[in-house]
Amino acid sequence: MRPLQGIKVVTFEHAIAAPFCTRQLADLGARVIKIERPGTGDFARGYDERVSGLASHFVWTNRSKESITLDVKQPQALDIVHKLLADADVFVQNLAPGATQRLGFDYATLSVKYPRLIVCDISGYGLDGPFRDKKAYDLLIQSESGFLSITGSEGEPAKAGCSIADIAAGMYGYTNILAALLERAQTGRGKHIDVSMLESMVEWMSYPLYYSIDGQTPPRQAGASHATIFPYGPFVAGDGKTVMLGLQNEREWKNFCETVIERPELLTDERFSSNSGRAKHREELTRVIVDAFSAWTAAQVIERLEKASIANARMNDMHDVWNHEQLQARQRWTHVQTAAGEIPALYPPGMTAEDDPRMDAVPALGAHTDAILRELGFSAAEVDALRASHAL
Repeated sequence: MRPLQGIKVVTFEHAIAAPFCTRQLADLGARVIKIERPGTGDFARGYDERVSGLASHFVWTNRSKESITLDVKQPQALDIVHKLLADADVFVQNLAPGATQRLGFDYATLSVKYPRLIVCDISGYGLDGPFRDKKAYDLLIQSESGFLSITGSEGEPAKAGCSIADIAAGMYGYTNILAALLERAQTGRGKHIDVSMLESMVEWMSYPLYYSIDGQTPPRQAGASHATIFPYGPFVAGDGKTVMLGLQNEREWKNFCETVIERPELLTDERFSSNSGRAKHREELTRVIVDAFSAWTAAQVIERLEKASIANARMNDMHDVWNHEQLQARQRWTHVQTAAGEIPALYPPGMTAEDDPRMDAVPALGAHTDAILRELGFSAAEVDALRASHAL
């Protein structure tokens, strides 16, 4: 039995944050019914065509769900949503601010009719406050939360290469829902969860916030290097390939000087006698390290770092990760079905094949509409009439 088997989740979701949240619930066995707009569906379906014609974002965040198309502007469709909510455990939405209130699907309204329902609203800035109605996309929240101010190189801010603000909000939605299910088991009552992308990202920004508390200088933009610890970041080897390494303490600095670059005299160089000194003189130290590394290939540098017990990593690209030997050795890949055929999928972190995580198909738009309506008691003729009226 999967942990959330028997839990029913109904969603008004699009893009990444809410779909990523509910996919985690589906992985644990929850039944997730995704309500989509007829004809177009979740607009993330059209982001690209990289996965045999399907969108990479969509196949990532929507496996193991059921898709039903409903035009919620029509009364018949709203009635169907209420039928779905009648025995639902969780309702998740990330529509535009105010949309669910206008439809009558806000927590204040739903909690009267469905007192055991857990409602999770995911938005850019939260359901109140002066920014409530402001449009919020991942890059904009990365900027608003201060993330861009410490990411990239000096004078050249850089966004995270994946949807980090959406992912943060989705994971806080997921964990809060799990907590609310445990709470409901004790109280018998549902709960309202209001997750904002801004607050999720600001939580993740707590280290740089505390570092710059009381008006102190914030962490510098340091590219792929650590802003305050050095040497910690990318260094080029003699074959032109990049090695990532990180030193955390003086013991490792000693090992690095003696065993890796064979420059023990640096241990008595006052410029490099502490982490703050090494960070202050990072340009000089970088030249020393790159000069030493120029005699070796990246593989040889990594071999020396391993011998000295210095943390290191290769600078992998996406093709390297698809073929990563560690993921293969731990059998982390499986497959899921899509309308375009079978695609690889990573097992959810923390779960293995023995845990039997739910890894069902990525749904085509409206693929489950008829089956769900039959389950709700609609006859074939009634379904045809709803489709003719464009409610589906």
